[in-house]
Order: sequence, then structure tokens, then C-alpha cells
Amino acid sequence: MTHLPIETLVGLREAGSEPGDTAAREHLDGCAHCRTELERLHQRVARLKALPALRPGRDRWPGIRDRVRFEHRRLRARFAGLTGLAAAASVALAVGLSTMRPPEAGLTPAEIEQAMVRSRALESALDRIDPESRVLDGRTAGIAQELEDRIARVDRKLEMAELMEQQARDSQLLRLWRERVGLLDALVDVHVTRASNVGL
Repeated sequence: MTHLPIETLVGLREAGSEPGDTAAREHLDGCAHCRTELERLHQRVARLKALPALRPGRDRWPGIRDRVRFEHRRLRARFAGLTGLAAAASVALAVGLSTMRPPEAGLTPAEIEQAMVRSRALESALDRIDPESRVLDGRTAGIAQELEDRIARVDRKLEMAELMEQQARDSQLLRLWRERVGLLDALVDVHVTRASNVGL
């Protein structure tokens, strides 16, 4: 006796009747072996339906998203820091080149006074910016500290220049006051540039 193939048994499980199902159902009613196979098929389907749905053990998307956002913020901060550094470096270079000029003959006290006035104006601008109350990133704070140290060194040289003879003293004073003005200008630029980049 031939038994029903598995495809026919699967077809008999589904609702509705196909052509040829009547003969298959008659065979199923008279064959214990095929009824047993159909019962096993029902049990397998029930066990498969009872299996839990597969889900990932952990959702990793929030961590990846946060990491990408952090990288974008870090790149923007680095770009802003490099912009401030480039501006400060260009000003420092200009100051350095201006201080390398040979001493000028026939200096007038008015030129020294003009440099002193500019220096005081830049110090007032720094006071208005109030850099002590601002939060700076490490790179900007390092640049600002380096400029402040250089200004302090120039101040010490200015004190020593006051003790020199008149002609050499005036030349040295003018050079040092101009250097101080350039450094203060760079310091103001660093703080203003950083303040404008905070809003990025």
C-alpha cells in the first residue's frame, strides 16, 4: 500500500479543498500510518509556533549614535581651536616681524606714548571681555597662557630698559612697547575668537 506524501499531508492541514483532496481524505481515514504522520506534522507546527521570537540581545544603536555625535562635536571643537590658533599665530608672526626691524633713528617720545596708549586700550578691551569668567577649552587656554607669559617677559624687559641710556633706551622702549601691543592684540583676538566659536 502506498502512503500519502508529505506535500499532500500539508495540503490536507489547510482549510479549503483542492481537486484530488477527496481521494486523499478517504485514504487518510483508512490508513493509520498516514494519520500518525499527519498528527506528527500538527505537533511540529505547534512546537515551531511555540518558539520565542528572536530578538537581538541588546540594542546597540543608541551607543553608536552617541559616539558619532561625540565625534562630530570633537571635530567642530578642534576646528574652532585650530582657527583661534591660526589667528593667534598670524598675529604673533606679524608682531615678531615688526620687532625685527632695525632701530629707528630720531625717535620721538610721542611714538613711545602712542604705543603705550594702544597698550592701555587693549588692556581695557581685555577687562571688558573678562576672560577669567569664561570657560575655555584646553588648547585656547594654553595659547592664552603662553601669550600672557610673553607679555610678562616683555614687561620685565621694559623695566630694565628704563635704566638704559637715553638713545638706546628710547629705541628699546619703542620696540618693547610695540611687541607688548602685538601680544595684547593677539590675546584679545584669542578670547574674542573663542567667544564667537562657543555659539557653533
